[in-house]
Amino acid sequence: MTASQTRLESPLKYLRSAVNRVVLVKLKDGTEYIGKLKLSDNTMNLILEECVEVKEGTEEPIANYGTALIRGSNILFVSLDYHQAKLKDIYS
Repeated sequence: MTASQTRLESPLKYLRSAVNRVVLVKLKDGTEYIGKLKLSDNTMNLILEECVEVKEGTEEPIANYGTALIRGSNILFVSLDYHQAKLKDIYS
């Protein structure tokens, strides 16, 4: 397959593959949430369980929300391998 024939994957495919994994969601206003991804839809609305708002750039909890709906239009990015990256940092 040549570079011009390379097929681009949909970001939603990766998001859906992260269901039941711990993710970090950063909103456009700088707010960060960590929780277990339970559901996502075509507009990137997310439902997180065990959702905790954390201080930006840290894991210091600000508030515990339990189950939360995050509107896709407010999302800046989602880190799908957040939990694995943190474990790697701990054990390296």
